[in-house]
Amino acid sequence: MTPPMTNSAPITPLKPTLQRIAQHLVDGLTTRDIATRTGLSAHTIRQYARDIRQSVHCPPRCKPLVVVHFLLAAQQVTPPTTDRPTPELNPEQQLLLQAVAEHSTPRDIALAAKIAPADVRSALDELLDKTGAADAARLVVLAHAWGLLGARPTGAVQSGTSQ
Repeated sequence: MTPPMTNSAPITPLKPTLQRIAQHLVDGLTTRDIATRTGLSAHTIRQYARDIRQSVHCPPRCKPLVVVHFLLAAQQVTPPTTDRPTPELNPEQQLLLQAVAEHSTPRDIALAAKIAPADVRSALDELLDKTGAADAARLVVLAHAWGLLGARPTGAVQSGTSQ
């Protein structure tokens, strides 16, 4: 796992345009979908996504679901709501949920969740089944709605592809 970089820089509130794009990301829209809805070019949306990543101090190569987690944890977008009941997760499932929200590579997810890399896929599938989430990105959004994921790691932002 890449060693953490301490980043104590405060998160700058997103400008209204970036906040709208960030909300679309949280809603699960792709770059192309956002471009179609907003009438902006895909190139502009990709630039806005880079600006959003920088604003919440995410490395350039982190997965979109990690950016979504950081946006929600930093309260840069409207928190989601859901009618689904909050599932009861055991400590291992909670640790896996946190790892999926904060890391991009299966190896780093496995290390953070304290499971074998070969077991990540099956453990995640089990967690998706238990929560009723369609995929890992939706799981992270639902977890924020349920209050299972809160603030981002205190003062530490992983560099490179670890996110």
